[in-house]
Amino acid sequence: MLSIFRQFMKNDQGSTAIEYTLIASLIAVAAIASMRTVGSKVTNVLSGIPN
Repeated sequence: MLSIFRQFMKNDQGSTAIEYTLIASLIAVAAIASMRTVGSKVTNVLSGIPN
């Protein structure tokens, strides 16, 4: 039983996947926030152009 626990503690593939998922989600949140900011600025610029 102790050897199974030691093998489980040495296995870090699951934690690595969780870390990569957290990093990817933070990047996605930052990208969405920046796209909203840029999108609103582009909308303001384009609405100022006369037809």
